[in-house]
Amino acid sequence: MSWLKHIRWDSKGLVPVIAQEQGTNDVLMFAWMNREALQKTVELGRAVYFSRSRDKLWYKGEESGHVQTVHEIRMDCDSDVILLKVTQLGHEPGIACHTGRHSCFFSVLENGEWKSVDPVLKDPESIYK
Repeated sequence: MSWLKHIRWDSKGLVPVIAQEQGTNDVLMFAWMNREALQKTVELGRAVYFSRSRDKLWYKGEESGHVQTVHEIRMDCDSDVILLKVTQLGHEPGIACHTGRHSCFFSVLENGEWKSVDPVLKDPESIYK
């Protein structure tokens, strides 16, 4: 897998990853991948990340059912960020955030305060049992 050599991994062997919804181009979330996670993502056609807090692979949707089907994988010009073009599955519209929202980027800075501007689509308590 010589293509993995072209990625500039950080000192911990990780690369930042942005998940962007195919079609709307909404930025859904930010996460990390190690080599194994990226290989699994390519192999399975679904997003597999590396959880730094749990120190293990995280198959997106393994608990919530909110799986990301990967359509395209891009690398930035510095070879140190990955962009996934995905379809968010498991709920309509797709839920990518553990808070039950479509996107993890639901807070907007307005007049010096952070305001939640996107609705909770599904109660997180009902997602994570």
